[in-house]
Amino acid sequence: MGRIFETRKATMFARWDKMAKQFTRIGKDINIAVKAGGPNPDNNPQLRRVLQNARSVNMPKDKIQSAIDKAMGVGDADYEEIVYEGYAPHGIALMVETATDNSTRTIANLRMHFKKLGGNVGTSGSVAFMFDRLGVFRIKPEDVEDRDEFELEMIDYGLEDMGDGTTDDGDPVIIVRCAFNDFGTMQSALEDKGIEPVSSESEYVPQNVTELDDEQAEEVLKLVDKLEQDDDVQKVFHNLA
Repeated sequence: MGRIFETRKATMFARWDKMAKQFTRIGKDINIAVKAGGPNPDNNPQLRRVLQNARSVNMPKDKIQSAIDKAMGVGDADYEEIVYEGYAPHGIALMVETATDNSTRTIANLRMHFKKLGGNVGTSGSVAFMFDRLGVFRIKPEDVEDRDEFELEMIDYGLEDMGDGTTDDGDPVIIVRCAFNDFGTMQSALEDKGIEPVSSESEYVPQNVTELDDEQAEEVLKLVDKLEQDDDVQKVFHNLA
């Protein structure tokens, strides 16, 4: 069928792999949220946030409900959220968020990935001081009538920064950032205004970034990609420019 078909097939498989990883990550988030606050999103802000994220990646309703049902079931896995720190090649700092039912397996796998690709796992606090943990909300531009007025109003609810960005599909979004401690306050403020974010989550944002040449950056990104492929890893943050 030719090279074009093979290229398209590879692209399709990459997209399917990404979707599967997203669904797995959100399924774990649902499990943690339900166990923490129950299966009713009206009474569980954490679950409401996760369900918004599920919709943003087009996770099927039956998969969402299945994840909720599993979290309510007896004997279902209990996932623990653990953040690991470390260095990629060339001194790039990494924060690795995991959700695991076996921390021994998780750290063993992470050490293997780091070692094979020229990095090393650090101790708690070894790189965390280089990042700020922020609440990050991505909202549709059409949901904000007057940006200046909206920005001034949101300052009262913890707004630290507001800018423009895009989704993975290239759709424009307004990015709203607040201190992580103000996450619930900002979520409630947006809900009161009838704004449903495209996604909302916590992120580790680097205070400063490091420039590398293309070859060095590729070495870092190989490790980031390998970590993101690990089943126990939810997200990876770095300070590579």
